[in-house]
Amino acid sequence: MRSRFDEQLKLLNNSLIEMGSIIENAISKATKALETQDVKSAREVIEADQIIDDKEKEIESLCLKLLLHQQPVARDLRQISTALKMITDMERIGDQAADISELCILLASDEYIKKLEHIPQMAKATIRMVTESIDAYVKKDMALAEAVVEYDDVVDELYLAIKKDLIALVHADVENGGQAFDLMQIAKYYERIGDHAVNIAEWVIFSITGKHKNRQVL
Repeated sequence: MRSRFDEQLKLLNNSLIEMGSIIENAISKATKALETQDVKSAREVIEADQIIDDKEKEIESLCLKLLLHQQPVARDLRQISTALKMITDMERIGDQAADISELCILLASDEYIKKLEHIPQMAKATIRMVTESIDAYVKKDMALAEAVVEYDDVVDELYLAIKKDLIALVHADVENGGQAFDLMQIAKYYERIGDHAVNIAEWVIFSITGKHKNRQVL
């Protein structure tokens, strides 16, 4: 009975890794679409959002089967409930990559008001956070999960730098306002992706300790 349960937990881990790979690719492709003003790539990200939604439902179904049929003990229960929390944030990350891509399409025919520097850096940082938060879950690595939470400061600092640059450009020429708003919104989506990665990492910590944000839960 336990060996069957362990096989299903392994399947769950593999499914989470697969979903993680899909959303990492979505962030990366959305960023490339932004940098190169590639409408085709942007549309591919938007279309792929349905794949992410379907993957969320597949993992949710697997988790519910494990809960209903296997009667997991406390440690396993934390692991399964954490997976259910994680996929909600992962699905929202997919939504945000699609939102970025929609703005890429809107900006595709415009010359950028400034060279894109900090936004690609934000994208790279958020991909790292997403990858490491999922790795922390699979490896049950508390230190890695905590490192993801701390690394969010890097994303926040980049967001503030972008905000400062765009405000300066609008002050210099009010005609920059429309595009500056769109680029600011894109930066905000990346910042939210970082927040979702932090949420995942915090639930990983819960799966190991039974505590969520220093509050005993299970």
